[in-house]
Amino acid sequence: MKDYTLRILISVIFAYAISLSTAHGQANSEDDPTVPFRLERSKIIIPTSINGSKPMNLILDTGMRFDGVYLFHLKALELIDTAGAIEVQVGGAGKGEAPKATMIESGNLTFDNISLTDQPIVVSHSPHVQTFPTDGVIGWSLFGHYQVEIDYDRQLIHLRDTNYVHNDSTWVTVPVTMKENLPFLDIEVEVVEGEVLPMHVYIDLASGDALELLVHDYQKFTMPDSLTKSYLGTGISGDINGHYGKTARLQIGGYDLYRIPTAFAPAEVRSKQGGADGIIGNGLIRSFNIIFDYPRSRILIKPNLTFDLPFE
Repeated sequence: MKDYTLRILISVIFAYAISLSTAHGQANSEDDPTVPFRLERSKIIIPTSINGSKPMNLILDTGMRFDGVYLFHLKALELIDTAGAIEVQVGGAGKGEAPKATMIESGNLTFDNISLTDQPIVVSHSPHVQTFPTDGVIGWSLFGHYQVEIDYDRQLIHLRDTNYVHNDSTWVTVPVTMKENLPFLDIEVEVVEGEVLPMHVYIDLASGDALELLVHDYQKFTMPDSLTKSYLGTGISGDINGHYGKTARLQIGGYDLYRIPTAFAPAEVRSKQGGADGIIGNGLIRSFNIIFDYPRSRILIKPNLTFDLPFE
């Protein structure tokens, strides 16, 4: 079952988890550590050990907006210490009710030679995610505490101090606005040729799609003529259905991309983010090497070796 449309929206535990961020453990490694990753189904996968477990395959997700990890499979509870666990409720993409989850206040995460301590662990009870091929997601534990550079060419993530200064002029700066720990940015989109529109979107690295546009009564764009009705994926609250098509052009940071595969998803099912016109997924972001610099409210991008390749 596809998990690329997963949108982690923690309704009950969000405020609680953010309060734990001051207890975030330091990366116990050399300066500017690197984390190897691999790409699967156009997602960034980081093998991560949790409380000494065998490595679990976690998606790097900009939508994971609190420290720790969110695990999809109940069987994970057999692998980790559950002392002091509490039951919470987690809402997300899909039509169903918010499912229950088990939350463990503090755990240890290890990837490669880096360890993070005092990390909350949330294990989903949702039946919709039990068959997902990956084990879970990780996000704010990295994005919220470091400058995060994703080098798709070498499949390495560089973690740098938030005070690090970049002097490389080959990177292009794109301003972002942080809304509830999600990075929003303004881009130019031409869904139908000749209809050039400014759009306010956010980045969702857990989405393998290149672009998702949210369909509702007040959308800015005209739907293209050639669309295919499709199952778009499954969120933690159920399935998402919509249409697939092509967007003629998209501009980000002065770079133009053409004929972009686009999911047209009902806004009320796909995203709970008010004011969003759409979502940029890893299917598009992977055309660039990218630095997430949240303290300075920006990302930095430069084309990588795949930039000139056509979208699949």
